[in-house]
Amino acid sequence: MIEKILLADSGTGHTEEMLKALMEIPAIKPASVTVLHVVPPQVNADEMTAKWEEGGKFLATAIQTLQLDPNHVNAMLRQGDPKTIVCEVADEMGADLIIMGSRGLKRLESILENSVSQYVFQLSNRPMLLVKDDIYVKKLNKIMVALDASDAAKQCLKLALFLLRDIKGGQLILAHVNAKGQETPPAVASVLDSATAEAKKLGINTKSVSAVGKAGEQICNLAQENNVDLLLLGSPDRRPSIAKAFPDLDRLLGSSLSDYVRVYAPCPVLLARVVG
Repeated sequence: MIEKILLADSGTGHTEEMLKALMEIPAIKPASVTVLHVVPPQVNADEMTAKWEEGGKFLATAIQTLQLDPNHVNAMLRQGDPKTIVCEVADEMGADLIIMGSRGLKRLESILENSVSQYVFQLSNRPMLLVKDDIYVKKLNKIMVALDASDAAKQCLKLALFLLRDIKGGQLILAHVNAKGQETPPAVASVLDSATAEAKKLGINTKSVSAVGKAGEQICNLAQENNVDLLLLGSPDRRPSIAKAFPDLDRLLGSSLSDYVRVYAPCPVLLARVVG
């Protein structure tokens, strides 16, 4: 299910630690990994040469630090705008997962500061694992899925079961948030029951948790209360409908559960989507 991983490594944050934690999972070990480092364009040949040499040294150090099987890792150095390069490389290699660092900027801040992870999140239809600079990456044991009746949430459940099936002592936490005054919809209750049954078949320890209130806030609270190591959240396809080259500002500035969670979650967040 995850056979090709793209690590967009800028040299800051905890993406390398995240990849190491992920590669300890038996289901992920056979995956091939591409470690990408992007060199910005330079105005003259001397600067360009220096940046390429610097980038090459960075990649060599990163590969050595990661200690991956040489037969399953590829170092890639590209020049250009990191935002577009990451999207291009992910499409070229058919990445099943993109791992990126995130400064945890809010939506408007991300737009104004030209956030690379926000841009890629908007324009890529591939699962993204975002690792904030201010969190501690732990060994993956407790994985929480924010469940509703959407196809994207069901995709997250499949990913979580894939990751947990061979983790000894691992736990799947199924989380659902109801709005105030509302009960769990029958469709969601059915998804929760099916998820519990499927996990039981695979021998995965399961825990169901729920909360009432604003979805984003409560999902983050539940992740904190349950000491979650990784949170999986379904996200609708948010690419622009007119032209993929331009971010959809209406959606960027609008209310978004995934935007809130990626900023405030106390753990790495894997955002998965099903493109309609």
